[in-house]
Amino acid sequence: MNLPPHYNSSQIEEKWYQYWLQQGFFKAQPNPNKASYTIVMPPPNVTGVLHMGHVLNNTIQDVLIRRARMQGQEACWVPGLDHAAVATEAKVVAMLRERGITKRDLGRGKFLQYAQAWKNKYGGIILEQLKQLGVSCDWERNCFTMDPGLSASVYKVFIQLYEQGYIYRGTRMINWDPASKTALSDEEVNYKAVDSKLYYIRYAISDSDQQIMIATTRPETILGDTAICIHPADTRYQYLQGKQAWVPIVDRMVPIIADAQANRYFGTGCFKVTPAHDMNDYKLAQKHKLEIIDILNQDGTISQAAQYFVGENRFVAREKIIQQLQAQNYLVKVEAHTSNIGFSERTDAIVEPRISTQWFVRMQELAKPALQHVLDNTIQFYPAKFKNMYQAWLENVQDWCISRQLWWGHRIPAFYLPDGAVIVAKDAATALAKAKVQLGTQDLMVEDLRQDEDVLDTWFSSWIWPISVFDGLQNPNNAAMRYFYPTNDLVTAPEIIFFWVARMIMAGYMFTGKPPFKHVYFTGIVRDKLGRKMSKSLGNSPDPLGLIQQYGADGVRVGMLFSAPAGNDLLFDTKLCEQGRNFSNKLWNAFRLIQRWADNNQPDQSSDTIAIQWFEVRLNQALVKIEQHFEHFRISDALMDIYKLIWDDFCAWYLEMVKPVYGELPALSTYQATIDFLAKLLRLLHPFMPFITEELWHHLQVRSARDSIIIAPWPQATSHNPLLLQEAALAFELVTQIRNLRKKSQLSPKQALSIYSEQVLPPWLTRWGSYVQKLAHINPIVANSPQKSKVMRFIIHRYPFWVPWQQSIDLVQEQERLHQELVYYQGFLAVVEKKLNNERFLQQAPQPVIALEYKKQQDTIAKIQRLKQHIAVYQADPMEKVRPAGEV
Repeated sequence: MNLPPHYNSSQIEEKWYQYWLQQGFFKAQPNPNKASYTIVMPPPNVTGVLHMGHVLNNTIQDVLIRRARMQGQEACWVPGLDHAAVATEAKVVAMLRERGITKRDLGRGKFLQYAQAWKNKYGGIILEQLKQLGVSCDWERNCFTMDPGLSASVYKVFIQLYEQGYIYRGTRMINWDPASKTALSDEEVNYKAVDSKLYYIRYAISDSDQQIMIATTRPETILGDTAICIHPADTRYQYLQGKQAWVPIVDRMVPIIADAQANRYFGTGCFKVTPAHDMNDYKLAQKHKLEIIDILNQDGTISQAAQYFVGENRFVAREKIIQQLQAQNYLVKVEAHTSNIGFSERTDAIVEPRISTQWFVRMQELAKPALQHVLDNTIQFYPAKFKNMYQAWLENVQDWCISRQLWWGHRIPAFYLPDGAVIVAKDAATALAKAKVQLGTQDLMVEDLRQDEDVLDTWFSSWIWPISVFDGLQNPNNAAMRYFYPTNDLVTAPEIIFFWVARMIMAGYMFTGKPPFKHVYFTGIVRDKLGRKMSKSLGNSPDPLGLIQQYGADGVRVGMLFSAPAGNDLLFDTKLCEQGRNFSNKLWNAFRLIQRWADNNQPDQSSDTIAIQWFEVRLNQALVKIEQHFEHFRISDALMDIYKLIWDDFCAWYLEMVKPVYGELPALSTYQATIDFLAKLLRLLHPFMPFITEELWHHLQVRSARDSIIIAPWPQATSHNPLLLQEAALAFELVTQIRNLRKKSQLSPKQALSIYSEQVLPPWLTRWGSYVQKLAHINPIVANSPQKSKVMRFIIHRYPFWVPWQQSIDLVQEQERLHQELVYYQGFLAVVEKKLNNERFLQQAPQPVIALEYKKQQDTIAKIQRLKQHIAVYQADPMEKVRPAGEV
C-alpha cells in the first residue's frame, strides 16, 4: 500500500495503542525463563492532570521499559495513583463550600462519601492522559494507595513499627499549615526568600527607667512573649541579667535570660522569646522553664490566650499591633529585610511553628542502612552529585511527623481507652480483644474505644509503594514479589529525594532486607527558554495534550528528550516538538522512497557494496555508543545519536548513495540491505517514538497479529571497521567542500564541475570515487594535473584539489562579506562575555541558562577563528580559497 505524502499522527496513534492493549503486550507475569525488569511509576496525585514534568518523567520510563521488553526481559511497569490526602481533601472542601456545606456539617462518614465520589469522578484522569503519550504500563496492575490491599499493608507497617518502638506519640513543636489545618513534616515546608520588614521595638525594664530594644519580623507574636534573651558574653547587656522587662501592649512582666543562642550580630543582639511560635524559642523555653502561650488558632487567627485582637487573621493583627506600638511610642524604626519563610508544599500557605501532640517515626536507626547502601553504590544515583545532598540529609535526619489532621486518608490505627491508654491494632475488634487482655476484664465494649481522629501522612503509604504494589508485606513470598522485587530503575524528580526516595530505601531494608530498586535517575526541572520554571501561575507552561494534538505523541516525546540532558534542568521550547514532528516526516518520506523500490528489482549486476558495508559499520559503531549512553542514563544523548544516525547517515548519505537514477530500480541486494537497515533503525528508535515505528514496521512486510515491533529484538552491535569509517569521512568531507564551493560560486546544481588533483588519487578516493561523483555532481576527478594560475583550491587530509576559477564569483565581495560576518560575531562575543563577567548574573541565573551562555561563548570563538583563517587566505592570494580539513 502506498503511503500518503505526509505523516498524520492523529490517524495512527489511537489505533496502535488499542492494538498493543488488545494483544496484551504490556502485561507481565513471573517467567523463570526470562530476567525481570521492573519499574514502579511515581504515583501522581489522584487530583492531578498531565503537566510537562509528567511528560518528561513518563517518557523516560517508557523508553526504559520498551527497550527492556525488546531485550527479551519480562518488563513490568506498575502504574498507580496517590490519594494525596492534603490536596484531595482541599479539593473536596472547596467543592462543598461552593454548595454552602462544611465538612463539620457533614461529619466524617458523610464527608468521606463525598470524597470517594469525587475520587471516582475525577481520579485517574491523568492516567488516561498518559495513555495518549504512549506509555506501556501493565494496566492490570494499576494500584491506588487506598486500595484495600495497600491499606492493609499500611496498617501492618504502622503496627509493626509501633510495637518495635519506632513509632511514638508525643508533644513537640511541629510545622502547621493554617490553610489545611494540619501538621506537616519538615520536608513538606518550602523555604523562600521573601521581602519583609524588621521592626525595632522598645521593652521597658522593670523597676527602672531603662529600656531594651529588640528586632523582630513577626510583631504579632509579641502577644505570646515570655522572655527576652541576651548573650552571656555581650557586654552591652550584662547588667540586665536576672532583671525583668514589660512586654508592650499586654503588659506582661517577663524574665531577661542569658543564653548563647542569642545572635549578637543580628538586629540589636538580643531577641524576644515566643516559645509557642518558634522552634528555637521552644527549645529555649524547655531549657529555662519558661511559660508557653499559644496565641494562634488552627486557622491562623489570634486565639483567646493572646488577650488582644482575638479572632483576627494573623496578618491583619500584625498591622494593628504595629499601629498600636507606634501610637504608644514602642516602635523605634522599621527596616527592609529579606526573610527566609517556610511555605506549605501543598497549599503554599505560610507555615506556623506550633506545639502539638502528634505521631512520629524515629528515623535515626532506619536511616543507617539507607545511607550505607547508597554510599557503597548498592543503589546507584544518576547523576551521582545527588549523593551529597542525600548524605547530608540522612546524617542529620529528624523524626518524621506522620499524623495529619484530615479525614481523607489512612486513619491512624490507634484506639483510646476511657482512661487514655492507647491500643494500636488494625481495627476496633482487634483493639478490643487486646484491651481486654491488657486490662484483664471482659466488661469493655467497642463503644468504649475511641479511634484517633487523624490520618497518616500520604508519604507513609508511598514509602512502601515498591513493596505494597506486589503485596510484599501481606504475602512476602508470593510469586510476583519474588520475581519483580527489587525493582530495577526509579525515575523521579530530585525535589522528592527526601519525601520519597530516602524513605523508600529505608522501608525496603526495614521490611524486606533488600533495596527497593537498583538505580535512581533524577530528572531535571522543566524550564522555559528563559530559564523560568514552568508553571500555570507564570503562564509559561503549554498544555501537553494540546502539544500531542499538534505535533503527535512521538514529536512531543522527542521534543522533551532533546531538551533533557542527564540530571540537569531542561530548557523546553515547543520548537523542539516541531523538530520531533519533522523527524517523523523525514522517516516517513525515507520509507516512501524505499517503498518505490519494492518491485521488479534489478539483478545484482550493479553493486553498492561499499555503501552497504559502510552503513553497516556505522550502525554498529552507533549501537556501541548508544548502549554506553543507556548504561549511564544519558537518555537524551542516546536519542540524539539515533537521530543523527537516521537523519544524517542513513537519509542524507546512505540513501543518496544507493538511490538509482530516476525511473530505474536498485539492485536486489541493495534493496534488501536497505530494508534490513531500516528495520534495525525502527527497532532502535521504537522506545523513543513508538507510534510511527509500529506503523512503518507493519508496512515493511505483511505481519501476523503478534508480530509487533514492541517485542522485536533490540539491535546488537557486530562488525567494526575503523578504516572504512575513516575513508567515508574523507569522501563526505570532499563532497561537502564541493557543495559549499558550488553554493558560494552560485553555480547551477545541474552543471557538472571538473575537479583536479595535483597528486595521484589516494586509495580511498579510488574506492569511493563513484559515490563522490554522484553526490557532488562532478566529472571524474583528473589526477596529476598541474595547478593553473586562477583556481579555487582546497585540501582534504593533506591532498590538494583545485577547480578552475569561475567568473561568477566576486572574490573581493566575498572577502568583504567575511569581514562583516567577523565584526558581527566579535560584537556578539563581547555581549556574551559581559554577561559571564557579571557576578550577579552568575549567582542568580539558573544553571542551564549559565551553561547556555558558556556554550554560546565557545561556539562564537570557534566561528571567529574560522572566519579569520578564511580572510587571511584571501589576503595572501585573492585567487585562492584554502580551507584545510582537519585529521579524520
